Amino acid sequence: MINGNNVTATGLFVEHFQEYNTIWNGENGVTVLYQNELPYDPPTQAEWGHDGVLGWAGYKVADHVQNHRLYGGGVYVFNQNNPSIRTENGFEVPVAPGVRLHHIMTVNLSAGTINHVVNGLGDAATSEPGHIGVPVYLREYPAR
Repeated sequence: MINGNNVTATGLFVEHFQEYNTIWNGENGVTVLYQNELPYDPPTQAEWGHDGVLGWAGYKVADHVQNHRLYGGGVYVFNQNNPSIRTENGFEVPVAPGVRLHHIMTVNLSAGTINHVVNGLGDAATSEPGHIGVPVYLREYPAR
């Protein structure tokens, strides 16, 4: 959890935490390289979600934040205990002119699904044949 303003993180690696893996609450934050693996062991879909949302994003920028940048980020899924579990978004950020993500992706490592890269955009990272280990990219969010 990042609560301070004007924080820059370089090479931020966060893995296997239940619920949101990273929550960025401060203004004017910058992340350069983010890597995340969602937890391997959410027990059921009912227990892996909140407020009607499937799962928890790996990288969450708080709804009140107006300025944030992320350069190069990946969220990976490997739900080894229950491959049917879905996560709605790899990244979740507020819709604000000062919040921009560059070169982000989700990847399926063989079990589970991430439905979208960020905020309902981007294809699903699935375990269908030919999709395992294949990144789903978004170059810019929001698109220019």
